[in-house]
Amino acid sequence: MPALEPLHGLRVVADPAALDVALWRGEDVTVLRFAPDDAMALGATAVDVADEHAIVESEVGFAGAWLPLDDVLAHLEWPLPTERPALAQGSIAGVPAKVWLPDDGDGTVLVITPTAYADELAGRLR
Repeated sequence: MPALEPLHGLRVVADPAALDVALWRGEDVTVLRFAPDDAMALGATAVDVADEHAIVESEVGFAGAWLPLDDVLAHLEWPLPTERPALAQGSIAGVPAKVWLPDDGDGTVLVITPTAYADELAGRLR
């Protein structure tokens, strides 16, 4: 099990319609919609979002690792969505976590957890 490493990007809370068309800048940006009005963009360094009340902050509160999907499935008690790309959340090995399922189909998924739980999750996945 690789260590869960800190994830960096921008967290934006804004009107859902504004998030739908936001322009993200950065290298290899992956936008994860935690909720209709809440997004975390991994790798983003800036964003143009048309919502004057938007909250835009650097996000450093999560850690993650790319893992084989089969390894993650062994620790889930809930079904993953079948459509891709998708972000699912629940508990993995009893720890609150999210799973990013990209649409590239290479068999790996990004497991994400709050940084405070990273060591616990890594230990349970060994």
